[in-house]
Amino acid sequence: MNIKKIGMTALAASLVSTSVFAGELTASGSAAITIENYTGERINSGKGYSMADSVVLSGSTELDNGMTVSMSFELDGGADVTSGSYDDHSVTISSDALGTFKYSGNGGSSAVSALDATAAGDIWDTFDAQKLDAAAVAENATTAGNAAMLTAPGGNNTMMYTTPSLVDGLSASASYTPQGSAGTESSMAYGLTYTGVEGLSVSYGAGTSDGGATATKADITTMKASYAYGPITVAFSDHEYDSVTATRDQEVKSYSVAYTVSDAISISYGTDELSTGEASTVDAEYSKISASYTSGGMTMSVTSAEAENISYSTGAYEDVDYWSLGLSFAF
Repeated sequence: MNIKKIGMTALAASLVSTSVFAGELTASGSAAITIENYTGERINSGKGYSMADSVVLSGSTELDNGMTVSMSFELDGGADVTSGSYDDHSVTISSDALGTFKYSGNGGSSAVSALDATAAGDIWDTFDAQKLDAAAVAENATTAGNAAMLTAPGGNNTMMYTTPSLVDGLSASASYTPQGSAGTESSMAYGLTYTGVEGLSVSYGAGTSDGGATATKADITTMKASYAYGPITVAFSDHEYDSVTATRDQEVKSYSVAYTVSDAISISYGTDELSTGEASTVDAEYSKISASYTSGGMTMSVTSAEAENISYSTGAYEDVDYWSLGLSFAF
């Protein structure tokens, strides 16, 4: 008996039988250059230049039982110092019959935060670094000088399940974010999205923010709708953060309209309005107009935006203007 031959045959069979599960790891990103500038009564930052600095590694494989397993891992030069160059990363398991389960080791979204980007695309976030009160930049703070939108937490170790289509165009999702550092509590959220009418998308999400301190506990709801008719798309969103501490309540309303001039050119306009339960009754208001031109893998974009009452106040230095020019190449 040729033991060597039998052994080599078994090894070859083993390699063939496992090769059907072999996945492929790919890298994606873009080459991008951006020029931007902030101006106002208290600031003229001068032109700032930046470039894209992240690459996403991703891969997937299909198992014999019909399930697909995929992973995504971002290498980001702007990642938090505690995580080095590593940023958002996740593993996803899905099937047509059972739906999709996603575990995010870092940077995960809850079922609510996956929906809560405003209709205008979070214009307020463009001005996040321009708030008057530096101490208010801390996450989930709503003291004067902080007009950031508050939402249900996702983040590290968030798990989210999305059902297959329940009926034509209707899907549901639920998420769980376990207790993080000592003193915090777990959070849960759910979301519904309906796309059963051509051009229409309607979403609703609800969840909790259960930080360790009583002041950070809140119920959050998000409603969004958009409708596309020919080259025009209109959208509306309403986000409510109902805190156990009344002075931390917040509502964010947003509108947008986009016009696709051609396959290459598009124009959009949007507004964000943030109101707060703080002593001030003044809303922070944001608006933005942008245009882009795409040719092949190249995209040129221009944006002009402005913020008013950025710290929920009509005092001095409350208005800031912004513009940017961008050039990116997909690869």
